[in-house]
This record gives sequence, C-alpha cells and structure tokens, in this order.
Amino acid sequence: MVMSRVFAAALVLSLACAAAPSALLAQTAVGGQVSPFKDTSMLKPPAGAKVAIIEWEDLECPACSRAFPIVHAAMKQYNVPLVRHDFQIPGHIWSAQASLYARYLQDKVSPDLATDYRRQVFASQYRINSQDDLKQFTDNFFKTAGKPMPFVLDPDGTLKKEVDADKDLGLKLGLTETPTLVVVTPRGWIQVKDVMQLYAAIDQAEASMKTVAAASPVKKAAPGGH
Repeated sequence: MVMSRVFAAALVLSLACAAAPSALLAQTAVGGQVSPFKDTSMLKPPAGAKVAIIEWEDLECPACSRAFPIVHAAMKQYNVPLVRHDFQIPGHIWSAQASLYARYLQDKVSPDLATDYRRQVFASQYRINSQDDLKQFTDNFFKTAGKPMPFVLDPDGTLKKEVDADKDLGLKLGLTETPTLVVVTPRGWIQVKDVMQLYAAIDQAEASMKTVAAASPVKKAAPGGH
C-alpha cells in the first residue's frame, strides 16, 4: 500500500510539472523498474479515451497466457479499451502463424471470435508443439465456431503486414519482453511489470486524470450568453 502511494504521488507530481503539451510524458512503473524504452510517442490512449491498456503479446508465451484473463477482466471492470499488438519472441516456432489466424478472424469474421481464439490458444499452449498442431487446433476451432477455414489465409499479404507493423512498433518502443503492459492516459503512462498490479496502475491513472481535471480552470459563460 505504501509503495502504491509512492508511485501514485510520483505520477501526479510528474503530471503537475507538465507545463505545456510539448513536455515529456510522465512515466513510472508498478511491480518493478520502468523499462528503458526508446520512442514512447505511441503510448497514448485511443481518441476519446482517458485511460487505456496497451499490450504487446506473443501467443506462444506462457506469461502472456497467464496475463490474458487478468487483462480482460480489468478491461470489463474499469470499462477501458485495450490496444493489443502482436510481438513474436525469437525461437517461438508457431506464434507468428497463430497471429495470422487471429488477424484473419479479427478482420474477416469477428473481433470477438478473434479474442476467443486467442483465449483458447493460450489455454491450449501445452498441447501445441508444432505448426501441424496449430493447424489442427485452428481447424477444430473454425469447425466448432461454424466458420469455414480459408483455403488461402493471406493471399495478398495484408495480414502479415499488420502483424509486422505491430512488431515494428514494439521494436520502435525498444520492447524486450512479452507481455509488455502499459496503462496510458493523454498525459502519461505507467508500465505494469507485474500483471497482478494492473488494477493498481489503472486506479493510479484514473486518479491522475481526476487530479488534472480538478486543476483545470472552469470556463465561465459570457454575460448574456445562453
């Protein structure tokens, strides 16, 4: 609790020091030291959102599997968006192909079904040991969902470009691990080094935005205005 208050105070102090839009974003971490990120310009919420979660994940990563239910439960509880990116760890033999299947479902079928595919892949990691295992798993997933498996998954390479763009964004950030989780606001960001601290990070982010809102001057209506 004491450590949580220290991080919250540090974030609020950093935000208070942002005197102009060009000022550096506030940055802190919960559950460990902040990573030595490079370009953090992408660490912002989608338009209209005050707080959001950004995540880079690898479908073959056991730690990503453990983080998945916690991240999605936090999304629902706090009603905040998740900006999810794929990032394949070198040496993982089937995660890149799994990302393409997930992107196909997201773009061509249903974003909700794509999320369910990711959920089930994570839950089945222990029995997917090869590309053939992944193909069989995915065939069964499509059949159970009542959807036709595409004969050619990515004929023009569009899906691969999307997955590669996610990885390039992670490299631009200087990403070194998955999952990489960051809670973002328009004024700063908090890296979540321990997924069990995700709720605390969102609490801190929401509190910081309330502090900023409270400090903003209220515009008075002009005399005679309606």
